[in-house]
Amino acid sequence: MILDLIKATILGAVEGFTEFLPVSSTGHLLLIGRFLGFESKGKTFEVLVQLGAILAILIVYARRIMELIAGLPRDPAARRFVACVLAAFLPAAIVGAFAHSFIKSVLFDPMIVCTALIAGGLVLLAVDEMKFETKYSDVMDFTFPMCLKIGLAQCLAMIPGVSRSGATIVGAMALGADKRAAAEFSFWLAMPTMAGAFSYDLYKNYKILEFHDVVTIGVGFVAAFFAALVVVRGFLAFVSRRGFRPFAWWRIGVGSVGFVGLLLTR
Repeated sequence: MILDLIKATILGAVEGFTEFLPVSSTGHLLLIGRFLGFESKGKTFEVLVQLGAILAILIVYARRIMELIAGLPRDPAARRFVACVLAAFLPAAIVGAFAHSFIKSVLFDPMIVCTALIAGGLVLLAVDEMKFETKYSDVMDFTFPMCLKIGLAQCLAMIPGVSRSGATIVGAMALGADKRAAAEFSFWLAMPTMAGAFSYDLYKNYKILEFHDVVTIGVGFVAAFFAALVVVRGFLAFVSRRGFRPFAWWRIGVGSVGFVGLLLTR
């Protein structure tokens, strides 16, 4: 039991540190969990532990969320932005609901994760060299069709290793957002997306969870919360200043080491 809690703490911290970075938190959890010998029933830990990261971003964005809610009755811009975020969330909600079993039974595979990590790293290296036309530097100016397209890009992250934040950030930049605005919209989109994934997975799997599983998830949740707080507060400034190259090389390194480790432990 103690060993499982230690593993849950490590994995929770990994989730929190990687959830909002373009490196794929699920991919890291699956790989590290494999090498730690950590198994969760129905792969629920990897999804439910995201609650900690959700709470972290809600706290960091609490003032802006309250201002947005307060402005809904009288501010058309606030209503339009909420509609845009929900439009971006819709594709993932539909695909996730219909493909939930396939994703967990087929795509939650370490070899697929390593391949996606390396491929995504190469994409980020290419993106960092591209000069996209910048039309938007404020998320409140994003258009409804643009947000829907960003939501379609987010669906690529159904493949573990792709990265939800990476897909949405690259999608937003390709559609005219600057790096900071793209990363910020990824934060906003994370709220309904992660909350939806958490709720749906809990609904599908709560019957198989036992007390031990709940305690393990709870420990991972706490670790994810504190780790995510650190990342959310500093990520926007880092991306604006340094770009995506550090994350690209990190992905390639982790994917390559993962391949070697999987081959050696077969």
